[in-house]
Amino acid sequence: QFGWLIRNLHANGASFFFICIYFHIGRGIYYGSYLNKETWNVGVILLLMLMATAFVGYVLPWGQMSFWGATVITNLFSAIPYIGQTLVEWAWGGFSVDNPTLTRFFALHFLLPFVI
Repeated sequence: QFGWLIRNLHANGASFFFICIYFHIGRGIYYGSYLNKETWNVGVILLLMLMATAFVGYVLPWGQMSFWGATVITNLFSAIPYIGQTLVEWAWGGFSVDNPTLTRFFALHFLLPFVI
């Protein structure tokens, strides 16, 4: 009965989490933490994984716009030489975005935080 509340808490909590992440990055830049390259690079990888996790969750609740968002963003992968087209077809689960794509994105949005 309170799915709307859980959805809003999840969305607003995620936005607040990213604000905290950006403050954390800003603090690292201010104090020169980027000079410790290995640690900084791990942080960059974690940030990219967080953004990927957020994206696969972001395109889920918007109905037909979910298909459009997933198509536009994942099509950017097709610019990667040699493996781009294969990567896009794997992400879509076929040759176009459809319900299986959104199901895959939902599963990834649930599982990737445990990987991170």
